[in-house]
Amino acid sequence: MGARKHIAAEKIKEARKNLYFAKLNGVPSSPRKMRYVVDMIRGMEVNRALGVLRFSKKHAAADVEKLLRSAIANWETKNDRKAEDGELYISKVFVDEGVTMKRMRPAPQGRGYRIRKRSNHVTLFVDSKTNDDK
Repeated sequence: MGARKHIAAEKIKEARKNLYFAKLNGVPSSPRKMRYVVDMIRGMEVNRALGVLRFSKKHAAADVEKLLRSAIANWETKNDRKAEDGELYISKVFVDEGVTMKRMRPAPQGRGYRIRKRSNHVTLFVDSKTNDDK
């Protein structure tokens, strides 16, 4: 790795020390379905978001709930203490498109219909409401 690239990587690493996030890559559902769930909890307080996800009928809600618990654990690990009630909120969450597996399905008269099996990547950031620790 070149010197300039190494310096840029170190700057990114330093900037990420103040961010508390979790990523979930390669979830086997379409990004559109995942965005419905993510939009329900964007900007919410963490405990309320966990309740919303717990009782949601959407299949993707279980994946997002697990991701949110991971982000909370990451925050607690970096700050060396437990999160208090009402302290954390979801500051930023977004869904990106992952790889699309392409398959063929037999169709009439020797043709084939294309099936696209989509996947997505979810990134979830949490932050404390009192930013006096920065």
